[in-house]
Amino acid sequence: MPYVTVKMLEGRTDEQKKALVEKVTAAVSETVNAPKENITVFIEEMSKNHYAVGGVRKSDE
Repeated sequence: MPYVTVKMLEGRTDEQKKALVEKVTAAVSETVNAPKENITVFIEEMSKNHYAVGGVRKSDE
């Protein structure tokens, strides 16, 4: 049972997240030969206040 976690900044539409889940599931299924019904995808959305690169929060850019 593959488990995949996608961490990303909030702000994507439901349609974008649905497409992401479908494509990630297909890629994992094809790569590791796992049935799609056994693949779990988690989406963890972060606010820009909780994400920083190079010491700068995304909310401060």
